[in-house]
Amino acid sequence: MPNFAYRGRSNIGALIQGEVDGPSVEAVADILLGRGITPLDISPAQVAKSGPLLNFGGDKIRHEEVMFFSRQLYTLLKAGVPIMRALTGLQESTNNPAMTKMLREVRESLDSGRELSASLGKHPKVFTGFYVSMVRVGELTGRMEEIFLRLFHHLEFEKFMHGQIKSAVRYPIFVILVMSVALIVINFIVIPAFAKVYKSLNTPLPFMTQLLIGFSDLMVAIWPFLLIGIVGGVYGFISFIKTANGRMAWDRFKLRIPIAGKIILKATLARFSRSLALALKSGVPVVQALTVTGQVVDNAYMASRIEKMREGVERGESVLRTAIAAGVFTPVVLQMLAVGEESGALDDLLEEIADAYQRETEYELKTLSAQIEPLLIIFLGVLVLIVALGVFLPIWNLGKAMIH
Repeated sequence: MPNFAYRGRSNIGALIQGEVDGPSVEAVADILLGRGITPLDISPAQVAKSGPLLNFGGDKIRHEEVMFFSRQLYTLLKAGVPIMRALTGLQESTNNPAMTKMLREVRESLDSGRELSASLGKHPKVFTGFYVSMVRVGELTGRMEEIFLRLFHHLEFEKFMHGQIKSAVRYPIFVILVMSVALIVINFIVIPAFAKVYKSLNTPLPFMTQLLIGFSDLMVAIWPFLLIGIVGGVYGFISFIKTANGRMAWDRFKLRIPIAGKIILKATLARFSRSLALALKSGVPVVQALTVTGQVVDNAYMASRIEKMREGVERGESVLRTAIAAGVFTPVVLQMLAVGEESGALDDLLEEIADAYQRETEYELKTLSAQIEPLLIIFLGVLVLIVALGVFLPIWNLGKAMIH
């Protein structure tokens, strides 16, 4: 069905513009009049076409924009502004074409009679299942502004966690890259140059020197195959973790990585506790709360364990018993769940768990560099020792021979 762009006036004289699907201009005019809009201009909508050189990758809606969208909606709804006027104002104030397009489509979906949660659910790349479910709860309970405020704090927490993790791994990754470049330079430039000098001496070489020269010759001979192997391995790994089983295995392995595994586990538990507490505080039943919480933990293995919990609760088991059976929760979490179920304050205790693990995660991330630094120093020291012995032992031996 063709798409028409229109401009019109509402019953109070406000200028309104947007797009509507219809078979003809006359049909679109009838649709607008039925909505209380007097059409001023109706014309076929132009479909934007952009080649890859003009718009490589397209505009995207960033996490921060969704976060501030939630905060602004909370403020407008709390002030008594109707949802359509609020969305119109946000659409006119944004500078991101993708955000403008999304808000226009949400308004048109609301115009056609759909609920806000259903309209947001048509954009799964922008709004997660958890976000849409929480908006649906706000529609059912009549506490939309409160839900958007809680969603803002939830998204702010997610942004904080991702920022902390990125800042923590930046230093180790930089050191590893520099060491990799140094190894390439040593094996392809430094050692071959020294090998020519040693070969001209016609003297027996120490074992360490022979080992370094042999390894360097091997790298120089097979580097094209090695490069192909590395690229193929990376491509195969990425393809593997894109599958359901591969993602499950990789996410389970991440929880067991030395040093980093415990940080990932604590961050995941903080995210789980915060999300479940938010859902329960908003009036979501436990079964549905576990369903939507599994969508935001960002770990397929943990999500599968939470799904097992949901199935257990559906069978009538307690949250504590299903959490013990899941086998992924720490004793602290299990104790707090037990107290929360007995006292009827599960949501408050989950908030306390989230706060505690957030503080622990922050501390672990701040000290991550200090924990990894000794390992990097030891590895770098061993590397320098091997290279120094291999390169300078022949020179040392030659000097001793000349002295004698």
